[in-house]
Amino acid sequence: MRSADRARADGYVLSPAGWICFSTEDSRLTALAFAEEGPKEGQRPFPPKTSGEIALHREISRQLEQYFQGTRQTYSIPLLAEGTEFQKKVWRALLDIPYGETRTYQEIARAIGNPNASRAVGMANHRNPIAILIPCHRVIGADGSLTGYAAGVWRKAYLLDLEKKYKACTPMQEWYR
Repeated sequence: MRSADRARADGYVLSPAGWICFSTEDSRLTALAFAEEGPKEGQRPFPPKTSGEIALHREISRQLEQYFQGTRQTYSIPLLAEGTEFQKKVWRALLDIPYGETRTYQEIARAIGNPNASRAVGMANHRNPIAILIPCHRVIGADGSLTGYAAGVWRKAYLLDLEKKYKACTPMQEWYR
């Protein structure tokens, strides 16, 4: 969700990395992005209209909270990411990057069967409408650098550090934290 779309946000979540706004449609998450600020005074998100939408909004908030606490590494929220066929192919490949690991743009290009498409992969990555759940933050430069991230490279570093910290923990180890 680009900043221009914030006016259409259905919900907001305050995370340790800042505000996150999201949109849903037909019981699926359609957009999720970091926002520089939460809802403005008097501004309210578009309220959920059905009990199913209310449950979905709660589940999105719950799973994001668990992610930032280090207790969730996969998601069960239904997604609807609108884009070109190429973009969707890239986004599906991003879903295959394990929690706490990274891949280069070149590796993603190879994974989708188009090894010369590193730049196009970068553009598709940039157009990802559902941050965190479609983990575009796990894609790095060929030299290991943290190349651009729509929400800021500092947030990309934060998310990767968070995942690295909790990757080694198994559910049995959770209560030791």
